[in-house]
Amino acid sequence: MKITVIGAGNSGLAMAAHLSSEGHKVTLWNRSRSTIEKLIKTHIVNCDGMIKGEINIDVVTDDMKKAVEDPDLILVTTPASSHKDIAKNIAENINKETLIVLNPGRTFGALEFKKIYDEHNTTFEQDIGETQTIIYTCRKAEEDFVSILSFKSDVLISTFDARRNKEIIAKLPKCIQEYFKPAQSLIETSIGNIGMVLHVAPLLLNTGWTENTSNIYKHYYDGITPTIANFIEKIDEERVAISEALGFKVETTKDWLIRTYHVEGDSLYECIQNNEAYRTIDAPESLKHRYIFEDVPCGLVPIESVGLKLGLDMSYTTLIIDLACKLLDTDFRKIGRT
Repeated sequence: MKITVIGAGNSGLAMAAHLSSEGHKVTLWNRSRSTIEKLIKTHIVNCDGMIKGEINIDVVTDDMKKAVEDPDLILVTTPASSHKDIAKNIAENINKETLIVLNPGRTFGALEFKKIYDEHNTTFEQDIGETQTIIYTCRKAEEDFVSILSFKSDVLISTFDARRNKEIIAKLPKCIQEYFKPAQSLIETSIGNIGMVLHVAPLLLNTGWTENTSNIYKHYYDGITPTIANFIEKIDEERVAISEALGFKVETTKDWLIRTYHVEGDSLYECIQNNEAYRTIDAPESLKHRYIFEDVPCGLVPIESVGLKLGLDMSYTTLIIDLACKLLDTDFRKIGRT
C-alpha cells in the first residue's frame, strides 16, 4: 500500500517506521525541512522498544505536491493546531480521491478539516476520519530516532457516517487494523479526546517545576499527584456530561486507561501510577508546548463552547482555560475551535 504520513514528530516518525517495517511504501512529509534534513539524506529511522532496528522510509519530503501524488491512504499525525493549514495544503495539491485519517483529530478535527478542504477543492472528494488518540505511546529522541513504548488497544475511529466505520478500518493496513475499534459516532472520538484532560491542567499546575532548569520530572508519575488527579477528574466529568447530553456517553479517562493500557486501579491516580508505559515520559521543559498550544484551543476550548451551549456547568474547564490564557498571555478562545 502507498501511504503518506503527514508530520515527522513523535507519532509520525513511529507510524512511518512501523508501516515501512511491514513492507508498505511510505512517504513521510514534514513542513519544516530542517526537521527532516538528515532523513532526506539517509531515509533511515532508528527504532527502539516495540519495534527495533534501522527502518528504511521510501520517500522523505517537504513538498506536499510530491507527498500526495498518488497515495492509497493519508495519515495525518501533526498537532491539531495545524490541521487547517494541512487541509488547505492537501486540497491545493491532491489530484485523486482517497482516505484521510487524523491521528488523532482531538476535538472536532474531522469537522474542521473537511470544512477547510472543501473550501479549496471541490473536484476530488475525500473520505475523512479521525481517531480518538494515536495508537502508539512513543517518544522521538532525535531527528531520526523514535522509541515506541507500547501499542494502545481499541483506539476509537470514526468518519461522518458511523455505519461505515468498520469499512474505514478495513481500508487501513492490516498491521494496524487490530489496534482500532469502530466508534458509534464522531462524538465518541471528538468528545472522547482524553489528551486535554491528562495534559493541560497538570502542566499548568506544575509551572514552577516545569520552568526550573535544574530539575526534570515525569509528567504523569510526578506531575499528576493525588490532588491534581482529583481535580482533572472534575474536568473529565464535565466532558462526559457533554457526551451524555449529545446522546453518546463516552468513557471516563480512568476507564479509558484501563481499557487501552490494561492497567488496574480504583481511581484515576492509581491507574496512572500503575501504567508502565508512562513511567519514562518526561514532562515538557516549557509551557510553550503542544500540551498547551494544541490541547487548549483544539480540546478544552471546543469542549467548553459546546458545554455552555448545552447549558452545562463547565466551571472546572473554564478555570483551566482562563489560567492558560493568563499565564501564556494568549486568547485561546479566539484562536481555538468553537
